[in-house]
Amino acid sequence: MVSLYDRILVGITGSKEDDWKSKLEEIRRFKIYEAALFLEKFTRPQRQKIYKALLASDIRKIPLVHIRNDMEKGELDFLAENFNPPYFTIHESSFRILGKWKGFYKQLFLEMNADNRIPKPVDVSKVGGFCVDLSHFKKSEVSKTREFYYITRRNDVSRYFACNHLNGYSYGRNADMHFVEGLKDFAYLKTLPKFLFGKVIALETDNSISEQLKFKRHLEDLLSPLLG
Repeated sequence: MVSLYDRILVGITGSKEDDWKSKLEEIRRFKIYEAALFLEKFTRPQRQKIYKALLASDIRKIPLVHIRNDMEKGELDFLAENFNPPYFTIHESSFRILGKWKGFYKQLFLEMNADNRIPKPVDVSKVGGFCVDLSHFKKSEVSKTREFYYITRRNDVSRYFACNHLNGYSYGRNADMHFVEGLKDFAYLKTLPKFLFGKVIALETDNSISEQLKFKRHLEDLLSPLLG
């Protein structure tokens, strides 16, 4: 059985070359062999550099990859063949171009926004399920958005709740925080229902890997009463 600590993955995040390079260097230094990969803000040329660097790194498995709409099926094939990710996470807007990822539908997991608008093509039954972004859910819960009801109405379909993105949350601003300023930014997690949490919980913060490792230890203690 995978421990709660091991379910929480550090994330390779950012938007610039220095971001992923520095995180891969830390991953090498800390002898980490498994991490989540967030490609949302990286252009195609940057992604090609990332893929080459990953092949040369100590990373052996990437359980969760957050993809973007301009990615071709060949990129998913490459990641599947080399790093065996069971979860590719997508946005609501991805349903417009879902056809180009044919063959991966059941490995695609929907991250919902918190803007109180759900485009007509969105249908979680067409893909593997949800990747619940926990801070987005908290925002939606507070504001009682359409996304909140779309998710909670399906709470009895356990297979839908497979994986998560996890970052900080500000009560004062009702906003998610992709740079975590302190451990208090995770306090909101204690208020969330258990059914939201999947097998893989990926840290989507721009903090360094060394800080993310500290977050993992704190999150294990924080979530243990809820998740066991």
